[in-house]
Amino acid sequence: MNKEKNAEFFRVVKFVLFSASAGLIEMGTFALLNETLHLDYWLSYLIALVLSVLWNFTLNRKFTFKSAANVPVAMLKVAAYYAVFTPLSSWLEHVYTMQWGWNEYLATAVNMLLNLITEFLYQRFFVFGKSLDTQTDSGRKKLPEESGEENL
Repeated sequence: MNKEKNAEFFRVVKFVLFSASAGLIEMGTFALLNETLHLDYWLSYLIALVLSVLWNFTLNRKFTFKSAANVPVAMLKVAAYYAVFTPLSSWLEHVYTMQWGWNEYLATAVNMLLNLITEFLYQRFFVFGKSLDTQTDSGRKKLPEESGEENL
């Protein structure tokens, strides 16, 4: 593999691993809130989802995409993704299970796979596309001469 393909392959691997850890955080948080504190389903789900998205965003921004982009702007872009994906995936879950008769776990697995693929592409090309690999080890932005790009 050439250097760019190799870097992109490892970017995908890191994204998948961080997303898996976010999934564990979401499931654990949901179970804790739902089973122990007996919060309403929607509140348990929402809190768990927000925590997992924050975890996933933070790790992927720093380690996968190595972006020095404006964090609030990038987070708003991710929030916009979830403002569309969450209701869409809820509707799909209903279609899969109630109309097509799929098993609930299969439906959830399909939605998780759709989320993984679409969120990677969304973050890779829209959220962090112009700021990819602009963060140095110290956390500061690379200068244009360091990154070969315009200052973001």
